[in-house]
Amino acid sequence: MTKIFFCILLPLFIAFSQTSPTTGADTTLVQSIKRNPMKLRSEKLSHFRFYWHDIATGPNPSVVKIVQPPANKTTPNNFGTILMIDDPLTEKPEADSKLLGRAQGFYGQASQDEVGLLMAMNLVFSTGTYNGSTLTILGRNPIFEKVREMPVIGGSGLFRFARGYAEVNTITFDTKTGDAVVEYNVHVLHY
Repeated sequence: MTKIFFCILLPLFIAFSQTSPTTGADTTLVQSIKRNPMKLRSEKLSHFRFYWHDIATGPNPSVVKIVQPPANKTTPNNFGTILMIDDPLTEKPEADSKLLGRAQGFYGQASQDEVGLLMAMNLVFSTGTYNGSTLTILGRNPIFEKVREMPVIGGSGLFRFARGYAEVNTITFDTKTGDAVVEYNVHVLHY
């Protein structure tokens, strides 16, 4: 152990203990910033409820398959399938209710044992106070469970530095067409 320390670890400690920059070093890469440069107000918790419409049929589908796994009878549950989305987000479950924004991103079948999706999407709001702001969701969605939870990992605009979670619940799902309406209850901390 002592030989390992002197041969490997000691040179690393010496190399990384050099704290003074060399003459002419570029200090623009990392700079100290003021404690509150963006004039952040106190953090608040907001709850949003809306409906996500995944439309696979009709003349203008909002979801398209972009990756089909190789034809292989040993790959269960369409494992490896990836779909791109630009799904409407509405105020009520009906497709003709008020449009609040769009869910843009992709999801893929990430489980071989069940229908478990990996979802990566931005919720892009287009009305009201949050017009132009986004929330980003990245997480696992086992769609046949009654209520699923996925993390909100960030946002932009009025949701800068956002974090939270989304509880989702399927309202309707057509097994023949793939069309679905899903209720989203999003709880997010933001400034």
